[in-house]
Amino acid sequence: MAINFEQALGVHPMALKARTERANILANNLANAETPGYKARDMDFQKLFSEIQPEQKDGLNMVVTSNKHTPGGAQVVDDRELLYRTPIQPSIDGNTVEEHVEHAEYMENALAFEASFLFLKSRFSGLLSALRGE
Repeated sequence: MAINFEQALGVHPMALKARTERANILANNLANAETPGYKARDMDFQKLFSEIQPEQKDGLNMVVTSNKHTPGGAQVVDDRELLYRTPIQPSIDGNTVEEHVEHAEYMENALAFEASFLFLKSRFSGLLSALRGE
């Protein structure tokens, strides 16, 4: 019997990829905290994963409803899908990066990345045990 990795691993491989891309976006925001006119960017995970629907027997599968959906090997997010962050306190030079907000978002993203990573590690350990007959 063949193993269906999409079914066994669920959404977590895509989540890891998206979390990695978000970490790059947030790090770019922090790197440009002193750049006049720089606009902080972020991605909307709610929208990104809105097409994922739990099915009764098959776990989580991606529902493809548009030819604009990206295939597995491509980037999860492109620049058109990034959002601009609205600052709580705008700066005089037009820069919208608020370091405390970016640091908090970065840490939250890192924790979510680690949770998905640990889930995948657990799944692969289980699959290896099953293959070995343990």
